[in-house]
Amino acid sequence: MPELIYGNVQFSFNARASINPEHERSQMSSEEPIEIEGTISTVLPGTMFRVKLDNQHEILAHLSGKMRKHFVRLTVGDRVRLEMSPYDLSKARITYRLR
Repeated sequence: MPELIYGNVQFSFNARASINPEHERSQMSSEEPIEIEGTISTVLPGTMFRVKLDNQHEILAHLSGKMRKHFVRLTVGDRVRLEMSPYDLSKARITYRLR
């Protein structure tokens, strides 16, 4: 094993260790957003919405940047597609208005 000596401290490391892209992808898959659908129940100020999911939970959602950029208007009763972080299941981003 190669060693690096810096002052009185000795560091050992494996020179053949490399990053495995497959291993990184498998870890990142748990951080991908969860896509779900719901219905807007309340319109709040600042492009925020209260959305009722298909499983009857209510969450707080905001418009994605592309929807703000293209002035997509949403009203009560609209069906929307949402992206949720696996870390906070009470908030989401609205990514698409369904027909």
